[in-house]
Amino acid sequence: VLVEDAEFPAMQSFPASLVLRDEHYQLKDFSRSKVRVLARLDPGSVDLKAPLIHRKDGDFPVAWAKSHGKGRVFYSTLGHLPESWDNQVIQRMYFEAIRWALRLTDGDATPVR
Repeated sequence: VLVEDAEFPAMQSFPASLVLRDEHYQLKDFSRSKVRVLARLDPGSVDLKAPLIHRKDGDFPVAWAKSHGKGRVFYSTLGHLPESWDNQVIQRMYFEAIRWALRLTDGDATPVR
């Protein structure tokens, strides 16, 4: 996992890069113009020729944020495996994401184009 926005509250506990074993979704109709990508898979860690890989552009976001009306949205693919929830970095990410969504902390969700 590569962090793209280390200043965002949910990403502050992450190192710049981190090896995590997890199940990751490939987002359908994903566009960086609509969300602020906070972290992504290292494209070098993905076999783009594997039969279940549908995204061929190498862009695999694992955490993003956006504003929606007056609300805030945080999304992450991390946490599918039970051992993920014992990882303090993952725990802190979700805790800080909830605080951000509740407007208890500030963080920029403007898409980076």
